[in-house]
Amino acid sequence: MLSRLNNKHYALITVLLLVLTAVILFAMGREPICKCGEIKLWTWDVNSSDNSQHIADWYTPSHIIHGMLFYALFWWMGRLFTGGAGWPMGFRLVLSVIVEAAWEIVENSSFIINRYREATIALDYFGDSVLNSVFDIIWMIFGFWLAARLPVWLTVVLILAMELIVGSIIRDNLTLNVIMLVYPLDAIREWQMQAY
Repeated sequence: MLSRLNNKHYALITVLLLVLTAVILFAMGREPICKCGEIKLWTWDVNSSDNSQHIADWYTPSHIIHGMLFYALFWWMGRLFTGGAGWPMGFRLVLSVIVEAAWEIVENSSFIINRYREATIALDYFGDSVLNSVFDIIWMIFGFWLAARLPVWLTVVLILAMELIVGSIIRDNLTLNVIMLVYPLDAIREWQMQAY
């Protein structure tokens, strides 16, 4: 069946997944755009009501990294499950979008929002706007696209650079976010709170 699908089919499936995710998030009660009524390309302040409401913010690099990691994961899984032949690129992208979209939906559930408030420095986090969630998926697609075109060593360097730069500026990044969501450590929380 995968052999019958071409790049146009995968592109259409990807767009439909983006639309479906937006509809689900809207049905969950997420705001379409920032309550401020503006749409910004970038928001600088992690501790403002603008964070996670616009097109990009300090957590955008995490989503780019997601794309890079999903590219590697589904490249490996494709080879594993096909005896080395691998899955088509479009299929791997669709799988990546499904995982990222599922995370955006779960991330905006009451359970995860409350978990962020209890266990991390995101005390005023109240969820993403639909616009931000859709762009988080688009940023993930960008990361996937980069990983498909760059040498592995450069992809690894970019991941490390994004983690170090964002971590040093806002004292949070993908690694710290996962740690604090899964197994919060007081030492990390105290270090993060010192910046605010």
